[in-house]
Amino acid sequence: MSDTAPSRPARAANSHARAARAERRNPRSLFERLVELISPGPDSKAELLATLAAAEDRELIEPESRLMLEGVLKMADMTAGDVMVPTPHMDLLDIAADYDELLGLVIDTAHSRFPVYEGERDNVIGILMAKDLLKLQRAPELNLRTLLRPAVFVPESKRLNELLRDFRSNRNHLALVIDEFGSTAGLITIEDVLEEIVGEIEDEFDEQEQENGIYTLADGSHRVAGDVAITAVNEAFGTRLSEADFETIGGLVAQELGRVPRRGEAVEIGGLRFVVMITRGGAVRWFRVSRLAGGAQAAADGDLD
Repeated sequence: MSDTAPSRPARAANSHARAARAERRNPRSLFERLVELISPGPDSKAELLATLAAAEDRELIEPESRLMLEGVLKMADMTAGDVMVPTPHMDLLDIAADYDELLGLVIDTAHSRFPVYEGERDNVIGILMAKDLLKLQRAPELNLRTLLRPAVFVPESKRLNELLRDFRSNRNHLALVIDEFGSTAGLITIEDVLEEIVGEIEDEFDEQEQENGIYTLADGSHRVAGDVAITAVNEAFGTRLSEADFETIGGLVAQELGRVPRRGEAVEIGGLRFVVMITRGGAVRWFRVSRLAGGAQAAADGDLD
């Protein structure tokens, strides 16, 4: 005769026994549940950020981990329009340009992908990979159009977390941002999105930084860190920028604009033109600085060594 199934009380007892064994294997689980009942979790994003800061103070998480978690939370409220490179500062290739002109721009800008336009800059017809341009050198008879890849367009209101998911699923690394009227407003890359989480992604372009945070670029302009002292900029460029209210060049530029500069924005001060290259955490990380045509005399032989 086959064994009968255990009765309901027996099954309940077995269930309780298994739960008790699980509690013994994880003695903190009951305590954690009690804490959750007594002290419920944060009810808002601000409280959650404060909880993360408190966890860092208690050394429960590393500072880098807190910053990344905060980046994820803040990214959910940001859109493509918040971090895009505006249209006036986009590096584009003209489909009608000859090979040498295209190659020169690729070398000067050091990007891996370029929007390609035909006629008007707003008429983007595709994306060219820098590595694909080498195919024209070996086979000049190729048509540049055949090397173009489809361009991806997203609205300015596109959430960054959604855009990152699209980048990953579609294996795209660059998208063109369009405004409410369908015109090109800028472009955004997967690196722009990831930097909102992990901070600035350094590459070989960042390895040879001078100790004073200023160094010369290939086109004769200069790359200047936002936290460089105004004194150092004056010494390097032979300028007389005011040091009365701010110590850093980033603070001076922000004062001139009346707000925190955005990536791609430019301002002219004391014979110099400052273009925001990278922003991070509400401050400018890097400027591209060049002399104005009328500022050469004011610079008074202030070239870098």
